[in-house]
Amino acid sequence: MSPADRANNRRRQPRRRGSAANAAKPRMRTVRETSAGGLVVDGLDGPGEQRSAALIGRTDRRGRLLWSLPKGHIEEGETPEQTAIREVSEETGINGIVVAELGSIDYWFVTEGRRVHKTVHHYLMRSVGGELSDADVEVTQVAWVPLSELDSRLAYADERRLAEVANRLIDRMETGKR
Repeated sequence: MSPADRANNRRRQPRRRGSAANAAKPRMRTVRETSAGGLVVDGLDGPGEQRSAALIGRTDRRGRLLWSLPKGHIEEGETPEQTAIREVSEETGINGIVVAELGSIDYWFVTEGRRVHKTVHHYLMRSVGGELSDADVEVTQVAWVPLSELDSRLAYADERRLAEVANRLIDRMETGKR
């Protein structure tokens, strides 16, 4: 068979994607989830070196403690801002009020036989009371972390970028006061 005949033969054959085992698997259902959370800051009106954020630590499947921003599902009838306030309180024990929108993160993951496309709306929040607590069963630890250490403490790059946005917003708020 000449090279031209082989090329024509390949073009006529239907393309197969994956193995026969993959063809037998049912398609994974895709679902959308929306959550909200926040970067709640203590000392927002004080000197920069005294500002800290409440972070949550969760233990992953490998036993590593990963630090992140508190967040959770938006419940029926809630706005994303209301969810952020509720979730920060539930996961950290800290009461906060929304100061500004930081942005949204979206990502994909697979769980329980379904693909999940998750969007999380984040807000800059001012701490207005409460007491740091890791009482939430989903949380391993909670901690006040200086804003200057967020880049090295937060486990996820998208959340580190939101912390940078928060720092720029805080700088602009300070400049506006002068």
